[in-house]
Amino acid sequence: MSMQPIKRALAAVALCGLALPALAQTTVSDAWVRASVPQQQATGAFMTLTASSDSKLVSVASPVAKTVQVHEMTMKGDVMGMREVKSVDLPAGKPVTLDPNGYHVMLIGLGQQVKEGDHVPLTLTIEDAKGAKETVQVEAEVRALTAGAGHDHAHQH
Repeated sequence: MSMQPIKRALAAVALCGLALPALAQTTVSDAWVRASVPQQQATGAFMTLTASSDSKLVSVASPVAKTVQVHEMTMKGDVMGMREVKSVDLPAGKPVTLDPNGYHVMLIGLGQQVKEGDHVPLTLTIEDAKGAKETVQVEAEVRALTAGAGHDHAHQH
């Protein structure tokens, strides 16, 4: 049997793939959630997002929390504050890190304690410049309370 028909079929499949509309692809790396203590009502989730085209993170959902919001840390003089933001810009090809000192995801109204070693499912909704939305499922690892806290305590005089 000759290999020609198979090669032709593969080429046709490859060409079909190119004809499909390019969907915004956003990759998520190093996703983690800070462990909570019993009765704690909220915790933070952190990650690095890289979008293939200019996009924005518009919402996050998780079954472990009643409310999930994207917040931004702000510094006004010596006072650190936090405010909810409607979206986070994701410039094409540029990694955007959500960390304790900038933008981050707040999980509010936790149903139960989030323990180190657990995984927390997160559903991110990302909208590209044309308004097309994609959802990205992430399993964020739960890390110790002290993780990533390097600079957190520096501002609390």
